[in-house]
Amino acid sequence: MSDENPPGLDLARLRTHLDHERPGLVGGPLSASVVEGGRSNLTYIVTDGSASWVVRRPPLGHVLPTAHDMKREHRVMSALGPTSVPVPPTILLCEDDSVLGAQFYVMDFVAGTPFRSAEELTELGPQRTGAIADRLVDTLVDLHAVEPESVGLGDFGRPEGFLERQLRRWKKQLDASRSRDLPGIDDLHERLARRIPESPPPAIVHGDYRLDNVLVGSDDEITAVLDWEMSTLGDPLTDLGLLLAYSERRSLDLSFVSNVSAAPGHPGADEIVARYARRSGRDVSALAYYTGFAFFKLAVILEGIYYRFSQGKTVGSGFEAIGGGVPALVRHGNAILEED
Repeated sequence: MSDENPPGLDLARLRTHLDHERPGLVGGPLSASVVEGGRSNLTYIVTDGSASWVVRRPPLGHVLPTAHDMKREHRVMSALGPTSVPVPPTILLCEDDSVLGAQFYVMDFVAGTPFRSAEELTELGPQRTGAIADRLVDTLVDLHAVEPESVGLGDFGRPEGFLERQLRRWKKQLDASRSRDLPGIDDLHERLARRIPESPPPAIVHGDYRLDNVLVGSDDEITAVLDWEMSTLGDPLTDLGLLLAYSERRSLDLSFVSNVSAAPGHPGADEIVARYARRSGRDVSALAYYTGFAFFKLAVILEGIYYRFSQGKTVGSGFEAIGGGVPALVRHGNAILEED
């Protein structure tokens, strides 16, 4: 832990705000460290030497408010607190930009490991790996079983026309990121647009559900689901389709995507689908569509990152590899829909 202010976090201002809003919460001088690995929002672990908390805020610089909505993340986690879905207890939301220069929220620190690689899981052995993967699926079922109205989230999104809006949104994003020819991506979009299935009853959707977005405790139980920035009310099978797309990492050879599914003992896609269907009772017969959609979404996201890199707006290493991996995602999405 560093006593110095990490970028974007003024510890003195934070302490003053916490003392005012939650008197007695903090017992000593604050120190902080940045949690590495976040894709967009900034995450810090803050401690007074005896207790620890987590602070989340948008990235530095100008951002679109809707893309980094701290209020949204805070609201969904607060709402899910009393349910069986494991989330960190929330402390407060600050919408006053004058404190840290942007909105932020504070939540309790929850111990656990975000498994990001097959190598980490391999050390646990096949039996423990399989159990963790099963619990990931079970937690998703628990999330989708929560009645939004029962936890005050009845107005958290617009479920009607959800898939159509999602497809329009990602197509618009693609068009804004076009800098090269991507064979097959327009075919993939057209296939998806032609055969939009009828959605099941709406549920709380996480939006980026995968193993490295949860924390796993020493007992191999999931202690917290994190990164709710894309959550909404919508079609729950989009979460399952994305989880399946991530599980195809072993056949895509994409170094920048988590390869946890390659670990011995990790269930295959068929096992994941069967467990979800059995425990949720949902019809998963149209799942090829949702998986193809997930590959389209991932391709657009990664093409956007590559586009910013090619325009000189992103600094760092590894971005060329991201651009090189996009065609594989497009091919895989088309292949899934063709086989179906």
